[in-house]
Amino acid sequence: MFVGFRKNNIIVSVGVSLTLLLIGCNDSKASQCQRLIKTVNDGNSLVEINKGTQVATSLKLAKDLQTATEKIEQLNLQDPKLKEYQTRFVKVFTTLSQNINKAGKALNTAKSAEASTSGRKEIQTARSEIDNALKAAEIAAKQLDVLGTQVNKYCSQPE
Repeated sequence: MFVGFRKNNIIVSVGVSLTLLLIGCNDSKASQCQRLIKTVNDGNSLVEINKGTQVATSLKLAKDLQTATEKIEQLNLQDPKLKEYQTRFVKVFTTLSQNINKAGKALNTAKSAEASTSGRKEIQTARSEIDNALKAAEIAAKQLDVLGTQVNKYCSQPE
């Protein structure tokens, strides 16, 4: 009977230890906030560093932003509100990446256009595409600012 009690005692101890281990492994809201904010800031800094750059840099920036988007998407966040913010950041970064890519390609088209009537039409079309892409990117950047403010506010609240 003593052996049976000891066996149950060990099972309970192992069960409690596993439970505590799992609880301890769960990220706190604060650490999840830090991971999300750091990853978003890393992506955001790409835009700041490359503002107003040329075609090749714009296309590379678009690719780098897509990589940043994937990193944000891969964060394993448990907090439901942070998951919601994560989804919204992914959408905004995707929009930024796509529109910077469009603008870069249109700029490349404009630069390689011939000095002819058809070349002028290509330039006009490219200019329109650039303007539209940059307007969409500007809207996305404003959404990024709003999201950043919301996340900072949420993350500063006690758990």
